Amino acid sequence: MTFILCAGLCACGPARKVESVRSGAYVPGLALAEDARTPDIPVDDILNDTLMVKDADGRDLIIMKAVRDENGDMVASDVIVPSVVVGSFRNVAERMGKVDLRFDISIPSDLTDSRWQLRLSPLMHIMGEDVSLDPVYITGSQYRAAQLRGYERYERFIAGIVTDSTLFVDTRSLELFLKRNLPGLYAFRDDSTRVSDEQWTSAFGITGREAVEHYTDHFRKRMNARKAGRKERMFRRYVKAPIRTDALRLDTVVVSDAGDITYSYVQTIDTRPFLRKVEIELQGGVYEEDRQLCSLPSPGMLTFYISSLSTFADTRERYLTKVTSRRVEANTSCYIEFGAGKSEIREEIGMNASEMGRIKGNIRDIIEDDKFDLDSVVITAFASPEGASASNESLALRRAGAAADFFSSYTTFLVDSLCIAGDIPKVNFVSRGGGENWRLLTYLVENDTIISPRDKELYERNLRVGGADARERALHGLASYQYLRKNLYPRLRMVRFDFHLHRKGQVKDTVHTTIPDTLYRRGVQAIQDRDYERALEILIPYRDYNTAIAFVSLGKNHNAMDILSKLEPTPQTDYMMAVVYSRFGDDRNAVQHYLNACNADRSFIFRGSLDPEIASLVKRYNLNLYDQ
Repeated sequence: MTFILCAGLCACGPARKVESVRSGAYVPGLALAEDARTPDIPVDDILNDTLMVKDADGRDLIIMKAVRDENGDMVASDVIVPSVVVGSFRNVAERMGKVDLRFDISIPSDLTDSRWQLRLSPLMHIMGEDVSLDPVYITGSQYRAAQLRGYERYERFIAGIVTDSTLFVDTRSLELFLKRNLPGLYAFRDDSTRVSDEQWTSAFGITGREAVEHYTDHFRKRMNARKAGRKERMFRRYVKAPIRTDALRLDTVVVSDAGDITYSYVQTIDTRPFLRKVEIELQGGVYEEDRQLCSLPSPGMLTFYISSLSTFADTRERYLTKVTSRRVEANTSCYIEFGAGKSEIREEIGMNASEMGRIKGNIRDIIEDDKFDLDSVVITAFASPEGASASNESLALRRAGAAADFFSSYTTFLVDSLCIAGDIPKVNFVSRGGGENWRLLTYLVENDTIISPRDKELYERNLRVGGADARERALHGLASYQYLRKNLYPRLRMVRFDFHLHRKGQVKDTVHTTIPDTLYRRGVQAIQDRDYERALEILIPYRDYNTAIAFVSLGKNHNAMDILSKLEPTPQTDYMMAVVYSRFGDDRNAVQHYLNACNADRSFIFRGSLDPEIASLVKRYNLNLYDQ
């Protein structure tokens, strides 16, 4: 976007004037906008002239819009004279993810000339990036007249391009030809009936297209096409400096009686994590048509320091109570293959060596661990449901006993071979029979992709059959029964290992320790980094003061007030409530909570100038003057 202002000023000696610009005699101005630190805060209610609040002792206090008179007395007034801030830096407030950068670009009358165009380009430096902002053009009256003449010349060129191709046809000769040689075809001249080329061809042996082509002036047509192809080149030739008309800025322009021009520039930027500072500088040049006469001297740099409510974050450590239990449990399962109806363990069968090797590794890791001692291992074996359930339960128990004996012997051998210093408690192995593993079978059937939905439905019905043996016989009627026997039943013959451990050196069953809440710490850090969305994502379950800070920073005022109103009053919570009430347009409550904060902590008197919500209250009711 650009701003364009036509200046009718002129001066003598353009060459000398250019040299003066080059030498720095005439410099554009770049200054902080007046009263930018207290922008207007939109509110829903009409502002009151008088407010009734409570002082620190609970007494009624009347506050009105007022100023001091020449005698130092407070007198009511509806007019507050804005202050003028002079300097090259300013604190500006971030609100709801936005920051307004307000500055003035001034052009002294000596820098303008009716034959020139000044092109001024603000350049923003933000977090290591250089961002060109929308330029401002100051256009002299003669310069604009030259631009318009260029457009007029181009329009005349465009007007000479023929857009109707029928104008290249010698219609008179074509008409005479048809009248003399093809009177039948000529008769169609006064007939509105549409005639196709096929009809013409069949009647006269010539198409209408061929007749037209014969009487077309192809030379003129080619010249016209060539001319149309030069449109862009001719535009650049005639219009050396195009007029910018796209989306003009709507900022304020002030022209003084002396002809000096001031352009009030407002640039709104989105805040981002870690944003602390933004710098603005001004670049530009003097142009005559498409030729740059000289560059404009830089007027210096403006610095905006971004203030934020993130500075109110409570950075005190938050702690969690960690309960450490003396006893710890862990479990795993493995699949040990046994011979049909057998309980003897043989490592060479199937995947037994791999599966049992994994259990051995688990036992070794626990015994070598310097934090835990292994008390006992409970081994539970399961069977598949084919055959009598009583036999399967007995077989499962025998297999669990065999596994317990095997791993008990391994553990004794392991302890002896490791030669670990100190006493190692004897590990107790307990065997249990889990019977037929119907629970696992049901899970496998439900999640199988081969068994048909119909068979799954029948399986569910069979589960309601009384007795395990009758239930298994009912499965024989399923079309997928052989699939169950071959693919699912072997997975039911598992052995589960439950390891029972205790922490070395711990006597009490539970120990309570206090540790820092690292998740909460990350949420507070996100506020300090101004990554409010991330902060809220972490802190919303806590619903505390820092959660309210994140809500206020994101403009979620009702959520923030819901939390703040339930907290114990502190200067910080009072100040935050003053900010939120100001956004609601509730001046009375906003002033009351601001005064409460200032009475408890006088540093908030000075902080108020950095936050537009509070600064607007101070300005409307002269709260700082009242405090003096």
